[in-house]
Amino acid sequence: MDGVLSLNRKLFKHHWPPFLNKTPFTTHAHFVDKSLLQPLSSLQCGAILQSLTNIKWLTKGQQLHAYIIVSGNIQNNTYLTTKLAAFYANCGHMTDAQVIFDGIVLKNSFLWNFMIRGYACNGLPVKALVLYQQMSCFGQKADKFTYPFVIKACGDFLNVEMGRRIHGEAVHSGFDSDIYVANSLLAMYSKFGDMWTARMVFDRMPVRDITSWNTMISGYVKNGKPKEALTIFYLMKQTGSSSDGMTLVGLLCTCADLAALKQGKEIHGYVIRNRYALCMDFLMNPLIEVYFKCNSMVYVRRLFEKMAWKDTVSWNSMISGYARNNYAFESLSLFCRMIQEGAKPDQVTFISVLVACDQITALQFGMSVHSYLVKNGFGATTVVATALIDMYAKCGNLACARRVFCETPEKNLICWSVMISGYGIHGMGREAVSLFHEMIKNNIIPDEVIQDWLLKVKKSSTQ
Repeated sequence: MDGVLSLNRKLFKHHWPPFLNKTPFTTHAHFVDKSLLQPLSSLQCGAILQSLTNIKWLTKGQQLHAYIIVSGNIQNNTYLTTKLAAFYANCGHMTDAQVIFDGIVLKNSFLWNFMIRGYACNGLPVKALVLYQQMSCFGQKADKFTYPFVIKACGDFLNVEMGRRIHGEAVHSGFDSDIYVANSLLAMYSKFGDMWTARMVFDRMPVRDITSWNTMISGYVKNGKPKEALTIFYLMKQTGSSSDGMTLVGLLCTCADLAALKQGKEIHGYVIRNRYALCMDFLMNPLIEVYFKCNSMVYVRRLFEKMAWKDTVSWNSMISGYARNNYAFESLSLFCRMIQEGAKPDQVTFISVLVACDQITALQFGMSVHSYLVKNGFGATTVVATALIDMYAKCGNLACARRVFCETPEKNLICWSVMISGYGIHGMGREAVSLFHEMIKNNIIPDEVIQDWLLKVKKSSTQ
C-alpha cells in the first residue's frame, strides 16, 4: 500500500496532466492534442493505454495514469491496473510496474508475461526467473509468450541447469515448436557455448526464419567454430532462404578468421547480386577485412576505391590492414590522403599509423604525427601515448620516448613494459632494470612476459 501511495504522489507532483483542468478526451488522438468532449470510460482508458504501451510513450502514459486515479476509474478495476502494470513494464519502469503488479489480486497470464518480459529485457534476468517461479506456484501456466523471455533470462544469467529444465517444460507443453520459443532456445544454448544442443534444436524446427539462421551463424562464430558457421550458410542457400546484413557480417568475420579467400569471394558475389536488398556500405568494411586477412591487396584497394562514401572506419580498416600486413608505405600514404580529403582520424587511426612508422623507422613522419596528435588533443590518452613511446623507442629516439612516458598521466602495465623493452632493445640494461623497480614501487604488477624479458636483459648485461 505504501508503494502505491508513493507512486501516486510522484505522479501528482511530476506528471499532473494539464488537461485535468479542461475537458478530458475520448480517443488516443484527442488525448495527445488535448481536445475532448466526454470523460473517459475504463475501456477508453485501457485502449489509450494499450496504444501508449505499444509506442512506449512514458510521459503521456504517466499523465493518463494520474487522470485515471483522479477520475476514480482505478478503484477495484483489475482491467485498468493490469494495463498500467503492462505499460510500465514495457517502458522499462519496473519499480512502478512491480508496485502496481503487487496490488493486483487476480493476475492473468497477460500480466505475468509482461512483467517477466520487462525484467528479462531490462537486464534483470534473476528477477524474471524469480517471477516465473512465482507464476508456477500460483498455478498460472506458461505459454508461447512466456517461454521466449524466461529462456532469454536463463541465457543472460548463464543458468544452464534452469535453462535445460525450462527447455524440457517447453517440450512437454508442446511450445518448443513455436518459432519464437525455438529461436530463444538457439540463443540460450549459444550463450552457454553448447552449439551441439543448439544444432539439435535447429534441425528439429518445423519452420525457420532469418533470426533462426542468424542465431546459428553468430553462435558458431562466437564459439570459435567458423567452419560450422559456413556450413549453415550453405545450407541456408540450398533451402532458398534469404540472408540479411547481420548474417553476412558474421560470415565475413568467419572468412577473415579462417583466411578463407574462396568463401569470402562467394559471399562478396552474393552481396553484389543482392545489392538492392542489402546495405552495401554496411558490408564493405567486413569485406575489406576478409581480403586483408587473405593478403589480397589488389581486391582490397579496388573495393575501397569503389566505395561511394568512406567513413573513418573505412579509412581505419585500410590503414590498419596495410600496417598489419607490413605495407607501411601504403599505410602512411593512405593516412596522408585521408587528411587531405578532410576525413577525421581517431585513436585507432593514429595507433595504426605509428605501427607503420615502427616498421620502416620513419622517425620524422612519426614526429609529425606526434605534433598533429598534440594539436588535436589525442596525446594525453594512455593507448596513444604507449604507441608513441613504442614508435620512438623502435626508431632509436629514447629521449623522446622517455619524455612521452613521463608526460603520460596514467601509465598501465603495457605502457611501462614498452618503455622498459625500449631500453632493453638498445642495450640499456641498467635503465631497463631501474625502470622496472620504479614500476614495482608504483604498484604495477609485472606479467610473466616482462619478467622473462628482464632476465634476458640482465644476462646479456653481465656477459
